[in-house]
Amino acid sequence: MLLYTCILLLAILFYLKWYKVKRYWADRGVTYEEPHPVLGSLTFMQKINIATWIRDMYDRYPKVPYIGIWLFWRPALLINSTDISRRILVKDFDAFRNRLVGTNIENSDPIGGLNIFTLNDPMWSSIRRRLSPLFTSSKLKSLHQLYFNKAKELVQRIKNDLKINKPLELRNLYADYTTDIIGIASFGIQSDTTLTRDSPLRAITREFQQYSILRGLQWCSIFFLPEIASYLRFVLFPKSSVRVLRSIFKHVVAQRGGYNDKAEVNDLLDALRLIKYEADKNNEVMDEDTMIAQAAIFLQGGFDTSASALTFLTYELAYNPEIQEKIYKELSQAKQALGDKDLDARVFSELVYFNCAIKEILRKYPAMGWLDRIADRDYQIDDKLTIAKGTNIYVNVMGMQHDSDHYPDPDKFNPDRFLPENDDGTRPFMPFGAGPRICIGQLTIYICTAFNAIFLSIIETKSQYI
Repeated sequence: MLLYTCILLLAILFYLKWYKVKRYWADRGVTYEEPHPVLGSLTFMQKINIATWIRDMYDRYPKVPYIGIWLFWRPALLINSTDISRRILVKDFDAFRNRLVGTNIENSDPIGGLNIFTLNDPMWSSIRRRLSPLFTSSKLKSLHQLYFNKAKELVQRIKNDLKINKPLELRNLYADYTTDIIGIASFGIQSDTTLTRDSPLRAITREFQQYSILRGLQWCSIFFLPEIASYLRFVLFPKSSVRVLRSIFKHVVAQRGGYNDKAEVNDLLDALRLIKYEADKNNEVMDEDTMIAQAAIFLQGGFDTSASALTFLTYELAYNPEIQEKIYKELSQAKQALGDKDLDARVFSELVYFNCAIKEILRKYPAMGWLDRIADRDYQIDDKLTIAKGTNIYVNVMGMQHDSDHYPDPDKFNPDRFLPENDDGTRPFMPFGAGPRICIGQLTIYICTAFNAIFLSIIETKSQYI
């Protein structure tokens, strides 16, 4: 009898708690969808990509500025309004400095929890401030010849494969290329993955690409329920890859003389050496795993984002030969004007239509379909809603960048949208985020994508489309 009474009491307590959870947004007058009693709004997991789901939510509730959702039992707010998004990400950034993803997993997964993507304040501000100078236009200018040479190698590999009628698997082709780029730009490691398809770093990024049900569960937990991720010791990066990366990192640091302030900062690894040296000098807590964590996230984000953008660009140009023709003509004219000189940053910036095509790819296929933040204090969203401190916020990038009010016929690849006469700068465009937490490596990714695309566009005559 006692057992049945306990079960009944537990059932009643569960229902009362669940009723309070499911009524959270209704009690605040917010539009919402009925949550699942276990998964909340995350019933799409392991079925469709979150970017697809988040766009569907935008289309399902047109003109609704925000929608109440649940991350399991945790209430969160999905922002569909451009104006509210800009306030959260830029104007009122001080109220939304932190993210849920990876929160407090650093003890169980230091490489996954201590990188600039998952870190929260005050450590995030310290790392970001010290790394930002590495990603200015002037610093990246020195890498242009690297992009140029690697793009040539990629073209040579394509030609070699075509000679023997070998099919081109674009995703891996571009991942080989971008791994080379990130390896040299970040760690000063020279490799020929672009031509040979293999290298120690490529073995790491290849494992990053592999998917399994377990990896899916790990990532879902880290992004939406980090408390469970920490308890179950889930990791953001495969453990075997981290072991290899840690070994490579330590070896290169030792080759360069350890952590000191004597070397010029030429790449990410030099910057990390200097950060560690200065932290030790000032008695700040910043261990080597924190440095390796930055290397891991730059490798993951750099190779994958650039490779994806190139894959989508190739796909769109293949289906839109008239756009390919326009790009070809613009590049041909620029090449003729240069004569024997190589393309440089100045010429690149003057390729108006080509840059529009890159932006259109980033609009249609943003690197992140959503941007997450946590309210660090009670915050008034509008006259109708004030959210409590600790509320999770998700900015619907995919939805806004596919809104027909902002971008007519949004599923069409149309670079003309970004021509100066058509773009007044007011439309939502956040492929790398916005505000102080915008992707620190966005310029590297953009230039890497652009240089390779330039070469792919000029290697053949105008009648030979991709």
